[in-house]
Amino acid sequence: MRDEENVRKAVEQTVSHFGGIDICVNNASAISLTTTPDTDMKRYDLMHQINGRGTYLVSKYCIPHLKKSSHAHILNLAPPLDMKPKWFGPHLAYTMAKFTMSMCVLGMAEELKQDEIAVNALWPRTAIATSAIKNVLGGEELMNISRTPEIMADAAYEIFIKEPVKFTGNFCIDDLVLFEAGVRDFSKYADVPFLELAPDFFLPEDTPLPSEIKNS
Repeated sequence: MRDEENVRKAVEQTVSHFGGIDICVNNASAISLTTTPDTDMKRYDLMHQINGRGTYLVSKYCIPHLKKSSHAHILNLAPPLDMKPKWFGPHLAYTMAKFTMSMCVLGMAEELKQDEIAVNALWPRTAIATSAIKNVLGGEELMNISRTPEIMADAAYEIFIKEPVKFTGNFCIDDLVLFEAGVRDFSKYADVPFLELAPDFFLPEDTPLPSEIKNS
């Protein structure tokens, strides 16, 4: 298929230009927060092609090159696998598509352990001020109570500097990663108090929240 050929060529061009691949980030995602009757099949297919198939496909073609790296990481922007019905009922198609990315973490981490390739997931505790928030989910009102994308970038960096053999198969939350790295002041990621920030989807009820994060 054309998308597979395009991905293969993109990976080959990347390797040709940079000499190899050390990190694969699966960030692309499609979203439609609609019930089953209200989700047309074109939208269903789009979400599954981008979220699940896209993650699997890009990883598939990066893996042979990651095996040659001495510090290889795959990172999916995917939520913890929390099987609570409340995450499925309101938007089943989107949840299935997003959890496919999470299952790739679970499976590939085990599959690639012997190759010393780390496979982890990163997910935000709060809404992140992206174009999806602005144009699809909540407009400026939701943007104003979201954290900036820099928190995800900084958390991803902390994951990438970890030893692949020691840190794989984890479902990470952005501020917990940074908290464990010594960050205590989170105010630079948002202009509003923590308690006013909009929570993201898929966070398990038992997700820790250190008081230093809550009071930032």
